[in-house]
Order: sequence, then structure tokens, then C-alpha cells
Amino acid sequence: MKFHSRKLIKPENLNANNSLFGGALLRWIDEEAGIYTMTKLKTQKVVTKYISEINFVSSAKQGDVIEIGMELVDLGRTSMTMKCIVRNLFTQKTIISIDKIVFVQVDDNERPVPHHLTMETVKPLRND
Repeated sequence: MKFHSRKLIKPENLNANNSLFGGALLRWIDEEAGIYTMTKLKTQKVVTKYISEINFVSSAKQGDVIEIGMELVDLGRTSMTMKCIVRNLFTQKTIISIDKIVFVQVDDNERPVPHHLTMETVKPLRND
């Protein structure tokens, strides 16, 4: 798994317990997964279809730096599926793991359209 994005945990990212707010983390994951999908499918016309069970393993506090990792696991006719791990950059402790995030390529009317790619033809990113 490659880690493409890092975030500094700031006061505006904290919940009432002074730990990372789960909603902020999920927003970052969805954004990172979307960007990852766009780069692989070479289009901005993608939408989030599904996110599987989310397992918060540990927390992050103000000042921590986290990194978001994505890995391609499957391609459907119109979809791309990846898994995600978020970890603390310095301790390497896992914060969250998601086994399945699915994005779908869509047309101008937001209907699914085939991407015509296979696992063998998807070009790796420089860091993949």
C-alpha cells in the first residue's frame, strides 16, 4: 500500500474529546479515494458508490500527522474498488482501516459508464 497524502491534525479537526473528529477523517478519505480514482481512470467524472465497514482502531490528537494510504483491489465494468489505511506518520499506528471503497465512472447525466480498463491495463501512479 502506498501513502499519497498527509494531514496535520489541527484544533478545527478535533471533537469534544479533543481527538480527531471521525467525520473530518472520513471526508479526507473520500477526497483521497476520489483523487486516486480520477488519476487511475483519467477522468474527473467519478462518484462515491460504497464504503464498507469502517474500523476506528486508534485515535489521533492535535499535532499528530496522519497519512492516508490507498490500494487498488478490483475493477468492475464501470467501477474501481480500493482499500484504505490511515496511520500515524511517526508511530505507524493504524488509525482506521476500510476494506472496500467503490467509485463509479459516470457520464454527464451521472449514469454509470464503462471505463474499458482491466487490472493489467491500469497504469500505476509514480508511487504505486
